[in-house]
Amino acid sequence: MKRFLKPAVFLILMAVVMALGKYYGGAERFMSELPVLQEIVRQNPVKAMAIYIIATSAGCVLLAMPGAMFAVIAGLLFEPLTGTVLCLTAATLGAVIAFLAGRYFLRDLVRPMLSKSEILKRLLFDDAEHSGIILLMITRLVPLFPYNLQNFAYGLTDIKLLPYTLYTFLFMAPGAAAFTLGAAGIGNEERRNLYLFIAVILAVIVTSAGILLRRKFIRR
Repeated sequence: MKRFLKPAVFLILMAVVMALGKYYGGAERFMSELPVLQEIVRQNPVKAMAIYIIATSAGCVLLAMPGAMFAVIAGLLFEPLTGTVLCLTAATLGAVIAFLAGRYFLRDLVRPMLSKSEILKRLLFDDAEHSGIILLMITRLVPLFPYNLQNFAYGLTDIKLLPYTLYTFLFMAPGAAAFTLGAAGIGNEERRNLYLFIAVILAVIVTSAGILLRRKFIRR
């Protein structure tokens, strides 16, 4: 019974959080408050950065959103370079929190279930230092999967916290930059063409890299 206690506590906490998120509007509320946040950026950039980092870090843990959404919001609020750095910082912080939660609350119960599959056992546990990093590269380079679910899932593996944190930050950088630049281009008439052009180039590179990595490693 003890091994069910942590997952039960985790599920209760998540249910409460999801209910609160639905009550207060969740991601939709965040998007609806963009004009207010943009005004804060103009008046007090440091305060706006702090709000963005806190909200995004929490969203990475609590909201089942594609990671690209956080980069888009950063692009709409800040300059591309600033937005990219803030997005990477906040998303990595949220990823670490969710990773630790998955490892503490879920690993003891879920890992034995996953280990029954030879493919998952080999991919997630037997060679975590190699295959886990490859999975991180693919899922971080193309940030279209629900970000918080990824982070909880990685907590079940044998990937160490430090490599997980470092590679999460590095592999998210190209995709975060692409989406941040694209969003910034929509809101900036003077540099729209330049930002969108760079965003498209980055998106093509990131998508191609993700496809090649999947073909080379996952199928094998």
